[in-house]
Amino acid sequence: MMVPLYEAVYERLEVGAGTRLLGLGCGSGLALLMAVARGATVCGVDPDEERLGLARERLLAGPGARPGAARPSTPGGVARLARLADGGLGGALTASGAGAGTAARTGSGFTVVTAFDPLSALGSGSALPERLASAAALAEPGSPVVLAGWGPPERCDTSTVLRVGARLADPTLPQLPLGGAPSARWQPCGRDDLEDLAQRAGLRLDGSGRVACPFGYADMDSAVRGLLSAGLFDAAEQATDATQVRKEITEALHPYRRQDGTVWMENVMRYLIARV
Repeated sequence: MMVPLYEAVYERLEVGAGTRLLGLGCGSGLALLMAVARGATVCGVDPDEERLGLARERLLAGPGARPGAARPSTPGGVARLARLADGGLGGALTASGAGAGTAARTGSGFTVVTAFDPLSALGSGSALPERLASAAALAEPGSPVVLAGWGPPERCDTSTVLRVGARLADPTLPQLPLGGAPSARWQPCGRDDLEDLAQRAGLRLDGSGRVACPFGYADMDSAVRGLLSAGLFDAAEQATDATQVRKEITEALHPYRRQDGTVWMENVMRYLIARV
């Protein structure tokens, strides 16, 4: 679903051979895989060990190879993955052989830093700018740092469904901007949230863009399973139960079900480019 966003950012920044990319909140590794396919050297960190396992399979297995098999060497296609734990970003990268060690081997730091989902990449809360600043400190001066989030709610059909999870998780919790109080649920991205986060991290603003990222599913069951897999309804399931969550997601999806049974939601994602 997010491929158009990744492609637009990589094309604009001319990611390719010679790029040393740090992916914050890399999840199951799709964005990293696309960067490697363009010839970049990548390092990914994420708090979820299971998703990192999926990322390792994707990055280490070549086309048609079994998971875990060695990937055929590609120009610059080196990948390192680390779990972002309580020890912080620096500790995770050092443990993975990246960070300061990477700078020593390559003679310089990262040339691109991405946080396509800042709340997953850095965690929520008031320390978010400091964490972003720590990541940016690993990059060369002038390097781009990319933040991304949802576009205007009126242009994101999926936001209607995601609000279901937010309401079930804690109906009393107010809507908060990026960097607000900690919350284990989906949060909308305000008009200036990305800019505010970048500036509070000491970064210089250098442009932005919007990308259409429609979410399409073969049928209602696929749509429900796909949305649940993102982890944005985990808090809702803990607060209520899985059956109730699935029921309310299904109801929220009905307006987007087509006559042929497919489910289609139009969305616009927004990205911000800042400089170290």
